[in-house]
Amino acid sequence: MTASPKSRRRVLVSVAGVAVASLGIGVVAGSRISSPEDAAAKTAAPKASQITVPVAKKALSSKVVGRGDASFDGAVNIRVETSGIKTAPIVTGKVPAVGSTLTEGKALLEITGRPVIGLAGVLPMYRTLSPGSKGPDVLQLEQTLDRLGLDPGDVDDEYDLDTSAAVERLYENAGYDAPAADEQFTQAVDQAKKQVDAAKKQLRQAQSQLKAAKDAKAKDTSVQQGAVDDAEENLADAKDAQNEAEFKAGTPLPVSEVVYVKTLPRRVDDVKVERGGTVNGVVMSASGASLVVTVKVDAETAQRLKAGMAATLDLGDSVSVAGKVRRVAKNGNQYDVVVAPNTLTAGQLALLRDANVRVTIPVKNTSGKVLAVPVAALSSGSDGASRVEVLRNGKVELVPVAVGLTADGFAQVTPKGDAKLTEGDQVVVGR
Repeated sequence: MTASPKSRRRVLVSVAGVAVASLGIGVVAGSRISSPEDAAAKTAAPKASQITVPVAKKALSSKVVGRGDASFDGAVNIRVETSGIKTAPIVTGKVPAVGSTLTEGKALLEITGRPVIGLAGVLPMYRTLSPGSKGPDVLQLEQTLDRLGLDPGDVDDEYDLDTSAAVERLYENAGYDAPAADEQFTQAVDQAKKQVDAAKKQLRQAQSQLKAAKDAKAKDTSVQQGAVDDAEENLADAKDAQNEAEFKAGTPLPVSEVVYVKTLPRRVDDVKVERGGTVNGVVMSASGASLVVTVKVDAETAQRLKAGMAATLDLGDSVSVAGKVRRVAKNGNQYDVVVAPNTLTAGQLALLRDANVRVTIPVKNTSGKVLAVPVAALSSGSDGASRVEVLRNGKVELVPVAVGLTADGFAQVTPKGDAKLTEGDQVVVGR
């Protein structure tokens, strides 16, 4: 049977539609199929380019930054040597309150009615000093008396009558009677005075006998003259003995009435005794009257720091105060950097007490603005010299530089020779 013209047209349209659809599918599939070379090209890393930053002009400051605890400086235990007290060492008064201040030249405590005077010094009181004593403890005493304006005479290692007089003034300023010499010395003075009186009487008698002989026009008065000479010599000896006795009976400094503390004034942290109690060992502990902050650092950092360096203490609440490094001392495997504020207001003192604060200590600075680049921009050539890579007109140029202070990730640089480097130049820090 022969198909009609209309049927043939439907078949042709259907075939054409299938062909068009097949062509579309092929195009889509073809667009999603790539060669290995094309795939590699599409997944390869982009071409490397330089990461640059501009050369800056800025002031650099190398500093040590750390945190430390605030405390009163240098706590010490204070002991009183009571071996020189003949009775039980009973506390009779002047017991300080915690938080009070110990002042040099004043009584820290009172034992058996006598003061324990605080003096600044490093050598402890280990014996009673009196006229005739010699040694480094005498020198320390005279240096202290001289510093306090008490005029001990020549400052040396000999306790003499000038020293004795200065000690009397020390006690007078503290509000106490000076200690009396030992009874044996006062008795020796009394005996020496009697010997002087006897020698004077003997001389008067000898002189009277000589005069009588001369008045009688005696031919030989040698015996009477000899008696006068002997009496004069005896009187001179007696006076020397009296001077020596009085020297030894000068004002002493009992071992139990002075305590040396490294520095004064100090703040009383703790009191171990009470009125009516017996002294046995430590009587109190005291620390420096000023608050300090102690920052712990390693040995390498400690080598960069020294006493007298300026510092800043951050007290929080946008409050900071200036200070100075007081000392750097080894403490085990670390070092203690003790920083003291220059001055404190009452409010700042309240913020600092028992606080943990941030401390900044400038170590070195550039005295103004200098050319600076990130440390990452520095590299070394085959000769070990430093250089930076500068990107100019799309090309990298090596510029030799001298490196100065490094701080906060930046380094001070100065171009060498005829090399050019100016603020704003783009230096390569990576790729």
